[in-house]
Amino acid sequence: MIVWTIANQKGGVGKTTTTIALAGVLAEQGHRVLLVDIDPHASLSYYFGIESEDLDLSVYNLFTQVSTREQILQTLCPSKYPNIDILPATMGLATLDRSLGTKGGMGLVLKKAVQKVADSYDYVLIDCPPVLGVLMVNALAAADRIIIPVQTEFLALKGLDRMVKTMEIMQGEQESPFKYTIVPTMFDKRTKASILAFKKLQEVYTNEIWPGVVPVDTNLRNASLAQKVPSDYAANSRGTLAYKSLLNYLVKQGLKNNEVEC
Repeated sequence: MIVWTIANQKGGVGKTTTTIALAGVLAEQGHRVLLVDIDPHASLSYYFGIESEDLDLSVYNLFTQVSTREQILQTLCPSKYPNIDILPATMGLATLDRSLGTKGGMGLVLKKAVQKVADSYDYVLIDCPPVLGVLMVNALAAADRIIIPVQTEFLALKGLDRMVKTMEIMQGEQESPFKYTIVPTMFDKRTKASILAFKKLQEVYTNEIWPGVVPVDTNLRNASLAQKVPSDYAANSRGTLAYKSLLNYLVKQGLKNNEVEC
């Protein structure tokens, strides 16, 4: 089982879209995928039609009680795609920093939870909130690789700087260095700002950046409205093809770094 955490400390850069798009392509390839929504806004959960506030169990319960494998499996919500399940979020997650932020041993809750269902999935993709706290710390600690979507505009580059500094701070507690891939998103080749921001990313993060881009594509937004993964909604759209290319790149990077699935 491979765990990818999709994170950035800036909102609106395409984290949820990236999570869902990659999951759709993985599922089409026959991989069993678990999506973990740890954003209190629950955008990923709502994308799949899950009214998470009506649920009895959610990711929140993983942090407030010791959960067995069976209890975690009972928390899952199936999607209409046979190979995709969701661990849904609720607004209650927003209270965890206040209630658990100073409690010892809370940084590995998510890692331990997904390990309990490791034999049921090939990939776990974690969609993070844009806030550094107990949720993001858990998501980073659980990851085999961190995927950082970055909108190709200069204000978004500041968010990336904060994200990288966060990983550097956490690095001292990790057994091995974080592996991360920067994904330029919302690229508009018609604008000078996008082109310059992409070049800046390539200059500063030469070894960490995916060489491609996810272009501006209304099909990605329309797929959300239709509650379909992009590869199902518009298989040959620019956005879908970009995410397929990104997945191929991530798989090759994983093989190079001795990650398991392919």
